[in-house]
Amino acid sequence: MKAQELKKEDIEKCANLITQAYNGRPWNYQWNITRATLYLTELFEASRFVGFVIYEDEQLVAAMFSHVKTWWIDDQLMIDELFVSAEEQGKGYGQLLLTTAMEYARENNIGSITLITHKYMPAVTFYEKNKFLRAEQYVMMFLESVGFKQSKDVMSLLLLSAVV
Repeated sequence: MKAQELKKEDIEKCANLITQAYNGRPWNYQWNITRATLYLTELFEASRFVGFVIYEDEQLVAAMFSHVKTWWIDDQLMIDELFVSAEEQGKGYGQLLLTTAMEYARENNIGSITLITHKYMPAVTFYEKNKFLRAEQYVMMFLESVGFKQSKDVMSLLLLSAVV
């Protein structure tokens, strides 16, 4: 089991995997392949993109999309997405992606790794086990899009998933 650099050719498989991973429990999101591909392509095209994938027997089982971000004190590696196939969770793939990210950060003099995750989901426990600290002083905020009919429905789904 080894993480390797994520390449453009991996995006389609990653879109399938993120859709499968997030549309089921506990997330219950409603990704479709078209939007997932667009989303992951946008992340991939970031000027300081860093990504890793893990394949087992030529099957994609996990991926991480991140980018290096300039911050006032030093550079940060911002993990935008880290996802593992539902069938493969608990087998060390997420841990391997984090370890690979940590090694990358050390080798490139990046001072810290940051991420945002849903506070009511199991991912929080996973990150805390890997020595990530909660930044209680920060609040993530949303503004509904003016004139976008679905925004209230989307916001309701986001808030609802917090209690499911």
